[in-house]
Amino acid sequence: MSSDILRLSGNYPAVPTPFHGNGEVDFEHLKFNLDKLNQVPLDGYVIGGSNGEFAYLSVEERIQVVKAVRKCLPPDRILIAGAGMESTHATIDLTMRMAEAGAHVALIITPHYFIGKMTAEALERHYLAVAEASHLPILLYSVPANTGLILPAEAVLRLAPHPDIIGMKDSGGDVTRIGYLVKNTPDDFSIFAGSAGFYLGALAVGAVGLIGALTNIAAPDLAQMVEHFQNGQLEKAREIQLRLIAPNYAVTSRFGVAGLKSAMEMIGFYGGPVRSPLLPLSIEEKSELRKILSEAELLG
Repeated sequence: MSSDILRLSGNYPAVPTPFHGNGEVDFEHLKFNLDKLNQVPLDGYVIGGSNGEFAYLSVEERIQVVKAVRKCLPPDRILIAGAGMESTHATIDLTMRMAEAGAHVALIITPHYFIGKMTAEALERHYLAVAEASHLPILLYSVPANTGLILPAEAVLRLAPHPDIIGMKDSGGDVTRIGYLVKNTPDDFSIFAGSAGFYLGALAVGAVGLIGALTNIAAPDLAQMVEHFQNGQLEKAREIQLRLIAPNYAVTSRFGVAGLKSAMEMIGFYGGPVRSPLLPLSIEEKSELRKILSEAELLG
C-alpha cells in the first residue's frame, strides 16, 4: 500500500494504560488522561508502546485501547499504535487491525524472543513483509533496554527507502548513531529520540521529534526546549534539557512504568496500578520521586 509519504515530527507521549484495582483496563480514566493531554502542546499519541505495558495486554485489549483513544483524538493529532508481535504473520495481522481501529501509523518493535537469530537479514525481511502487507505506514522501533536487541544500522539504511517505512523511534541513547542514520537515510525518513534524556543532542544531529515517557508530564517544557533550539537559543534549550534529565531517568530506567504512573498522579492525571508482575512504588520511592519532580519544577 502507499502511505502518501506521511511526514512525522514533534512530541508524542508514550501513553500509559490505566488499570482498575482488579487489573482490568480502565477506559474511563484513559479518556480522563487523554482529555487532559489534549490541552497541552503535543503532536499526537503513542498507544500500546512500552510505557503502555503492551507486553502485558492481550491483542484484543490493545485494539480496544486504540479504538477508545481514537474516539477522543483531536483532528490535528496523529495516533501511533504499537503493533509489533514476535512473528511476522502476527505483526501483519495486528497492524491491519490497528488500521481498522483508527490508527494512523504502526510502531513495530523488533522481534526478539529468538534473539540469537535476529540478524540484520531476518529483521529486514520481517519489516519489509509488514510494510508490503499492512494498511498503515510504519515506524521502526529499536529499544535495546527492553529487548536486548539493537536494530542494526545497516538494516535501517536498507529499509528506510521503502515508501511505507516512514521513520524510526530509537531508544538506544546513542546520539552518534542517530546522526549517522539521519545523514544516510532519505530526507523524508523521520527519526525520533526514544527518551527525553538525550532529546536535545538528538535534535542537534537531525532527529525530528520525541516519543517518550516524560512527554506525558513535561510536554510544555519539551515544546519550549524545541522552540528555543529552533530559534538558535541554545543556552535556554540546554537549561531545560539539563533540568529534565533527572526526572526522565526517574520515570524510565530507575522506577519504570510504576514511576511514570505515580508521577502522573502527582500532577493531576490518573496513574493507578501497574499490571502484575510489575510492582508499585514503595512509600519511600514515591517520596524520592516527588522530590525529583519538585526540583525539576514539574509539580507546578
